[in-house]
Amino acid sequence: MRCCPLFMLRADAPSVSELGYENLDYHEIVFPKLGLDFEINPTAFSIFGLDIQWYGIIISLGVLLALIFGTKHFRKVGLDYIRCWDVVLVGCIAGIIGARTYYVAFNWSEYAMDVKSILNIRQGGLAIYGGVIGAFLIGVIACKIRKVAILPMLDICGAGFLLGQGIGRWGNFTNQEAFGSNTDSVLGMSGGRIQYWIAQNYDAEVLNPDYMVHPCFLYESVWCLIGFAILAYVLNKHRKFDGQIFLMYIGWYGLGRFFIEGLRTDSLTAGSFRVSQVLGIVCFVVSVILIPVFLVIVKRKGENYRLYRDTEESAKLLAESEANAEK
Repeated sequence: MRCCPLFMLRADAPSVSELGYENLDYHEIVFPKLGLDFEINPTAFSIFGLDIQWYGIIISLGVLLALIFGTKHFRKVGLDYIRCWDVVLVGCIAGIIGARTYYVAFNWSEYAMDVKSILNIRQGGLAIYGGVIGAFLIGVIACKIRKVAILPMLDICGAGFLLGQGIGRWGNFTNQEAFGSNTDSVLGMSGGRIQYWIAQNYDAEVLNPDYMVHPCFLYESVWCLIGFAILAYVLNKHRKFDGQIFLMYIGWYGLGRFFIEGLRTDSLTAGSFRVSQVLGIVCFVVSVILIPVFLVIVKRKGENYRLYRDTEESAKLLAESEANAEK
């Protein structure tokens, strides 16, 4: 399923070289119509012979900012941050494993002859949907073990995911990946590595390395950060039921990913279907159906419905946490 590009490539569109950028260096990234030119080596630095990639640093920054956000908001939804941190740490590990497993599963032909390469994630190869699924499944189990209310925890995670994803997508920028079809858009980009990859994998009539491509990483980053701002506002001011923010997250992200995935050239597929597009529209539909249903239920219950933060269980656990902290 391919969506209509946001900006179609005109027949008379100028090439990258005609816009003044010829013979791009392998690590050079340009946005010709914006006059931006970057020279970015994916390797940030080396420690004892181990190359540290910008991709990993940026992903880690996104995770860190999401964790800081969560820590400041756990109590607002009635959760004990100490118990939550146990869940978060387990969820982060599960998320990385899930993201890699998902990516490898849909690109098995690339790893079948070199299984050891599955462990090398420093060059990229993490699928966000796999990360969310892994973190969700293992996180729910961890919540049960640590006596953390699942729905409020998912609300914090939903907003945190968008923040982390919005930042993390810039790791794709340093790797010159997660780009789309040819475009003449003012936001169009190109790069030495991008041109090389296109030339090696596509016929010029389908995807031409001489023309700009959609910066899909940028579209998704902006979409996620806007979504984070909206979800953070609702979380603090207008949350009506536990689980609402998480449902808004899967709906917002699913809708954006559905359209953005239609532009990408590196989609994970199952047969003729782009997996992320299918999951995106399913998530959006589920969100659009369930949010109104739960809002109606909450309205009918009136004063009989209480958010978890207003329950005796929440008050008891928070009191126990404070007492233990004072010891």
